[in-house]
Amino acid sequence: MKTRTLGNSTLNISEISLGCMSLPPIETEVKQVIDTAIDAGITYFDTADLYDRGENEKVVGQALKEHRHNILLATKVGNRWEDGKDGWGWDTSAQYINEAVRISLKRLQTDYIDVYQLHGGTTEDNWEEIIDTFEGLKKEGLIRAYGISSIRPNVFLPFLQTSTAISNMMQFNIFDERAEEYFEAIQQAGASVVTRGTVAKGLLTNDWRERLKSFMSYDEAQAKELLEKIEALYGDVHAAALAFNLNNEAVASTVIGARTKQQLLQNLAAYEKAQTLGDISQLANFTRQDRYTDHR
Repeated sequence: MKTRTLGNSTLNISEISLGCMSLPPIETEVKQVIDTAIDAGITYFDTADLYDRGENEKVVGQALKEHRHNILLATKVGNRWEDGKDGWGWDTSAQYINEAVRISLKRLQTDYIDVYQLHGGTTEDNWEEIIDTFEGLKKEGLIRAYGISSIRPNVFLPFLQTSTAISNMMQFNIFDERAEEYFEAIQQAGASVVTRGTVAKGLLTNDWRERLKSFMSYDEAQAKELLEKIEALYGDVHAAALAFNLNNEAVASTVIGARTKQQLLQNLAAYEKAQTLGDISQLANFTRQDRYTDHR
């Protein structure tokens, strides 16, 4: 497994990282997936306090406990569950972030978080307070670095440009290249992109015929046409999807989700195949051309 440096930091993370959101709330099953990931060289694990009301952090922390000093752990803050309600609110006050990070540390069974991410953001947020709070957590040694998870340029660009944040997690895949417009600005701010949604909910895998449906601005027929092009050109849609994301130097890692060991192994096999695809510029070229057809 190759690694890349995350932004202007000294943190080197695996090109494939494990998104833990879809892991089951069963410790034995989570351990099996995470042990398989570590054996394959995955070093970056991403969760959030929002997932399963914090239970995801607990099972991930338990599974990673024995590997803690060999991996990098990322979690998120900002979405606050409200007692007695089904949903959650948004809270980026210094008081809440300082409370939330300590709760996350306890759940994760660790003394520090490698990358603490703001889980979204609005233009109304008090960015000076948020940044000061994150910087304070760094000084305390509770976090090593911080970032954001946002697809809104009017949110993530000001945040990155006025802080020492090192990452932005955002959706990016063959069907949804909108984020690419901001990659250069993100790099100039000293940060890297960590991509999510890489396989478009399974559509960008070799089982795409079973999953075929409209996605983003592509209707089913248009999605089928593009997938057939990819398959004809590279022979492996899943591998091509991973190679497409990792072909961009702004991307430090692409997050893949896996609920089971088998799903993880499929992603790892696709990553290995992606190393053999060679020049994928032709893929980038024809998806770019397709972007400007009438349906886009």
